[in-house]
Amino acid sequence: MFTVRRKWTQHGLQIVLVSLAIFIAWLVRQTQGGAVLELYAILSRPFHSDSALIKEQQLTDRRVWELEQRLKDVEQQNQQLKTLVKYFEAQKKPVVTAPVIGRSADEWWQQIIIGRGSQDGIAVGAAVTGIGGLVGRVVETTPNTSRILLISNPSSRVGASVSRSRSMGRIQGQGSQVAVMQFFVKVPDVKPGDVITTSTVSRLFPAGIPIGRVQKVMLEKNPAPEAKIELTAAIDKLEWVVVHPLENPQ
Repeated sequence: MFTVRRKWTQHGLQIVLVSLAIFIAWLVRQTQGGAVLELYAILSRPFHSDSALIKEQQLTDRRVWELEQRLKDVEQQNQQLKTLVKYFEAQKKPVVTAPVIGRSADEWWQQIIIGRGSQDGIAVGAAVTGIGGLVGRVVETTPNTSRILLISNPSSRVGASVSRSRSMGRIQGQGSQVAVMQFFVKVPDVKPGDVITTSTVSRLFPAGIPIGRVQKVMLEKNPAPEAKIELTAAIDKLEWVVVHPLENPQ
């Protein structure tokens, strides 16, 4: 009896471990690993729950951030619209406010589409302004939309004058926030900082609409002196514009 007990003490643990290993191998074979996977799932479930909660919280935080950004964007657009309406109400002239609904990345500085058209009294040739001054003019309409040729378009031409000295010239777009003014006289009275407005002799735009400020004067240019004009309306950030209906539409 003592001998058997001694052998069990020496080899019992090994026998139990071997037996357990054989049983687990048999169980895995019979269940094709299902029991082991089930055990793993039970043991790892608390960790998965924590991970799921963390991911859910991250998604919630991102959604809240997205909504906050959308609210800020709406508030900015609303403020821009209020500024436009307040400015042109003071002038007591009939105008049409319109949202910018279309703009191509390839023609960012060339044209925009607005969400107002002929049903709103807009006609081809109407001047379009934004916060800061002139934006362009209507070149095409549908009942509910209009296409605007921007003054930054290289094909755009605007009769302009220096507000201080009344020196006149013509502004041509350069596909950016800076345009070029070519003067009609050899020695124009112009200097950096001068305000440029639409000319009283312009056939396309009402007189006196702000266009920009003189950035640089180039009197040596041929065949006529030129000046770089920084446009005061933020052409690259337009979201709302104001259309000035023609007094006598054709």
